[in-house]
Amino acid sequence: MTSIAERRAVVRRTPPLALVGAYVSLTKPKLVELLLVTTLPAMMLAAGGWPGTGLVVATLVGGMLAAGAANTINCWYDRDIDRIMSRTRDRPTVTGVVAPRAALTFGVILAWISLVVLGVFTTPLATALAAVAMLAYSVFYTMVLKRRTHHNTVFGGLPGAAPVLIGWAAVTGSLAWPAVVFFGIVFCWQMPHFWALASRYRYDYFRAGVPMLSVVAGPVTVARQSAAWAWATLAVSALMVPVTPQLGWIAGAPVLALGAWYVYETHAWLARIKAGAPDRPMKLFSVSITYMTLLSIALVLDVLL
Repeated sequence: MTSIAERRAVVRRTPPLALVGAYVSLTKPKLVELLLVTTLPAMMLAAGGWPGTGLVVATLVGGMLAAGAANTINCWYDRDIDRIMSRTRDRPTVTGVVAPRAALTFGVILAWISLVVLGVFTTPLATALAAVAMLAYSVFYTMVLKRRTHHNTVFGGLPGAAPVLIGWAAVTGSLAWPAVVFFGIVFCWQMPHFWALASRYRYDYFRAGVPMLSVVAGPVTVARQSAAWAWATLAVSALMVPVTPQLGWIAGAPVLALGAWYVYETHAWLARIKAGAPDRPMKLFSVSITYMTLLSIALVLDVLL
């Protein structure tokens, strides 16, 4: 544990640009980018076309700040276990580049700015959903559930899928079945996505005392549950076109094909584990990112064409 004097010395030695980069890294930009991938298609589905550049920019910026705020508070709170895990030991809150109080202050400021942006330029419902999502992730997931139950990932999937609802509500000021179904797809998709990552770093989580599913259950169980959630992703995907009249075959066929591919890859992961071969969980993790990117592109193209 570094002292206050040591942390101040680290900050003084850090160049200004590197310090800015450290604060940005607390927001977990790659995770924010992945979350925002689902926001634009949700907005376009709600509008039946392009919802307007100003609204899109405000919603994406507000959503980016909200997600960044929740991630920053996560880094602030988890700095003790981040120090133990190889994947997170270089975070600025661990190295001392950003002091704990500064990180918390930064996260709170980002949260308030995000709500101001969404409140001024979008709708009250979108703003309220963003506030609930930030609280759900930074408080209920990070501070309450993450270290207490292996069901933490399932609960964490709720705020993780919230950008879909926020995007829809930003356009219409309400919610509808297409938004709920799209939310369901993103929610179910997250379980195999994150369990693959948690399997890659299962020993880190074990050392840190975090009861991820990959820590409390064997690899076969993790892969089986991932396959079950992939089937759930496909099942919910099958509802997308029926509840969304504006969608046609341009999105319908890829949505189902991508869901089937996701199911196949989770079963391939399970088969490798059962055969005693290297399980390669990061392959499924990469597939999951490609799946969500292509799904969002298909929905956008269908609306445009």
